[in-house]
Amino acid sequence: MAGGELSDAPYLQGKPCPKCGYVRKATDTNPEWQCPKCQIAYAKYRPASAQLASRLVTGGREMAAEAKADRSVYVLIAANVLALLIAWLTSMSLRELMLVYWIQSVIIGITSAIRILNLERFSTEGLMMNNQPVSEDPGSKVKVAGFFVLHYGFFHFVYLMFVTVDVKDAAPGGSAAGYLPCALVFAANHGYSMLQNIRRDAAGKPNLGTLMFLPYARIFPMHLTIVIGGLFFGGAGAFALFGALKVGADVVMHTIEHHVLAKGSVLPPSA
Repeated sequence: MAGGELSDAPYLQGKPCPKCGYVRKATDTNPEWQCPKCQIAYAKYRPASAQLASRLVTGGREMAAEAKADRSVYVLIAANVLALLIAWLTSMSLRELMLVYWIQSVIIGITSAIRILNLERFSTEGLMMNNQPVSEDPGSKVKVAGFFVLHYGFFHFVYLMFVTVDVKDAAPGGSAAGYLPCALVFAANHGYSMLQNIRRDAAGKPNLGTLMFLPYARIFPMHLTIVIGGLFFGGAGAFALFGALKVGADVVMHTIEHHVLAKGSVLPPSA
């Protein structure tokens, strides 16, 4: 269009608005570059993932300060150190330690689903299912929680196969003497965080898509560090090194999670 206005022909041809999902009608009289429903400029709308990336880049110092003042970070570090100590004392291999961290990420998924179901007020901005915007009603959180459980559960089933099935090595041989105490440590830690988060959610209006996405963003770095260690390294040195890397990834993503939710960021549903 002339005069510097923004033209978005695809939206005139029936493409849904990237923010609210509204499809333009022939009877709409507002400018072609603007959504008739939510009033955004199509070409200027920034996807939620880009908003998150920008916020994380500019908020690094703020997140560092938040981490220092956040007691849950120190509880998380203590839980990880205790789990590593138990694993060491029970003579777990690095591969067996991967199973311990699989247990932890399952616990993260369970607490995340409980957190979603306990929401009283929430935003669904940027959240789409079946190419349709998700409405802000109680039924939506149940649908999102159900989808999350199925998708997250399948991912962890595949990961469990990777951890326990290996044609070259025997399956992990650790006993309940090691796995059970580690699981209890992580269950206590994430249960404590969940209760805090539920209280925080009740005082605000968190984004439903963000709550569904963040568990994946948190566990991927955690798993990646330990998988790399299991594939390419071995011995006591690798156990300590990748245990430390895992703790670092866990703390960083824990801090990002709290920072993103506190700032009310939104994310698209990639999970």
